Amino acid sequence: MSDFRSGFVAIVGRPNTGKSTLINALVGSKIAITSPHPNTTRHAIRGIVNNPDYQAILVDTPGIHKPKTLLGYRLNAVVNESLDSVDIVMMCLPADETSGAGDEFLAAEIAKYSRAKKFALVTKTDLVSKKNLATRLLGISSLAKGFTWDEIVPISAAIHEQIDLLEKLIGDNLPVGPAFYPTDVKSDQKIETLICELIREAALRDAREELPHSIMVTIDEMAEREEKGSRPFYDIHATIHVERDSQTGILLGHQGERLKDIGMRARKDIERELGARIFLGLHVKVSKEWQRDPKLLERLGFTER
Repeated sequence: MSDFRSGFVAIVGRPNTGKSTLINALVGSKIAITSPHPNTTRHAIRGIVNNPDYQAILVDTPGIHKPKTLLGYRLNAVVNESLDSVDIVMMCLPADETSGAGDEFLAAEIAKYSRAKKFALVTKTDLVSKKNLATRLLGISSLAKGFTWDEIVPISAAIHEQIDLLEKLIGDNLPVGPAFYPTDVKSDQKIETLICELIREAALRDAREELPHSIMVTIDEMAEREEKGSRPFYDIHATIHVERDSQTGILLGHQGERLKDIGMRARKDIERELGARIFLGLHVKVSKEWQRDPKLLERLGFTER
């Protein structure tokens, strides 16, 4: 079709503003993990929205934040890299918060990308009254310094409110062009990366404040069993890395009950995403100060940019 549209869409915002929940709602599958803890996303994950009229490649960036570790600096580099050459930048602004220096900084960064269309998405609208939402919407325009928002859209990804409208607006603002991926593909993530992220999401649930930033997951081995059946069966062995000895006990729990619970939750999610049965073996390892160690970061996939 000559009028088919395609392009790249960056989703940005401060930590914990609903970016990952939004990308999952748009793609219709669990591409990015979610958590109440800030900076859950650590990679620029590409989710792919396939529509009869367009294909949008969504880049879910880590939340912009003031870095305190080498990992933090590399996460911010991911954001800047993701904004290069995109067709639309969508900034998430929670309806139940007010904008401050963080949002002003990010809006100023967005202004540098003159060719990209700019959407302000007021997220989590299900958490506020209509009156408070109206007040929040009025304040969004003032964030745009040196540019004008192309769209200001209130949404709730959690209850799928106005997501259909947002999809239409994305399609209308993409340039004419061919599909970049086959129409049955929802992400360009390696399956091993998705498995690691689903395990990390299970480990983050109910985690103490100091623990979330210290958790990283790697796969040690993944193999398919030669078994007959309607679904494939995989044996997966993975390591949950923490930074300090004391954190090992937190993850293990009393007599290993917490680790067992993490494994059960992760296995259910992985089986759903793979459409397969799995055996999941987990163990915990202390990789001291991995967030500050360049060699460990390289090994864990956070290459220098």
